[in-house]
Amino acid sequence: MAERCGWVPEGDDLYVAYHDEEWGVPIREDRLLYEFLVLEGAQAGLSWATILRKRENYRKAFAGFDPTAVARFDDARVEELLQDPGIVRNRLKVSSAVENARRVLEVQDELGSLEALLWGFVDGEPLVGRRRTLAEIPAETPVSRAMSKELKRRGFRFVGPTVCYAFMQAAGLVNDHVVGCFRYRELAGS
Repeated sequence: MAERCGWVPEGDDLYVAYHDEEWGVPIREDRLLYEFLVLEGAQAGLSWATILRKRENYRKAFAGFDPTAVARFDDARVEELLQDPGIVRNRLKVSSAVENARRVLEVQDELGSLEALLWGFVDGEPLVGRRRTLAEIPAETPVSRAMSKELKRRGFRFVGPTVCYAFMQAAGLVNDHVVGCFRYRELAGS
């Protein structure tokens, strides 16, 4: 049996698949980057298991995370979303997903892509954590603080330093699989 990071619950197929196939894999496509920003913001104060189990509902509710489509959501659509039990029905989080889509479009107009902005914080290459235990993994870093500051300056919401670091881990801007995890070795050269 492959050794995994200790945060993966044994026997939880959804979590195992997320860890083994997605977490820490470098994402460079704007739609997926936007999806992970929304999901990490939605997770604030909740367990990742909650968001992972609602992920398909989020994809349906938020137009497949197409920022152009979500940016057109009006107040009536936000109210509809707040009635959807398939997502986290928090007004600030739902509204931030819509506002962040609008900010994504602004970034794309200015820089050509969201990828250009986000990957610029790591000079285009994943940082490698080289952490031996879960206890060594920080909640935030100077890079996540800088990312948070810049995203907030641009009008993004639910992008504090901790959310940004979780995003960086999930989207592969940093490889924070512990060194004993089979995915660490697979991704270390990405």
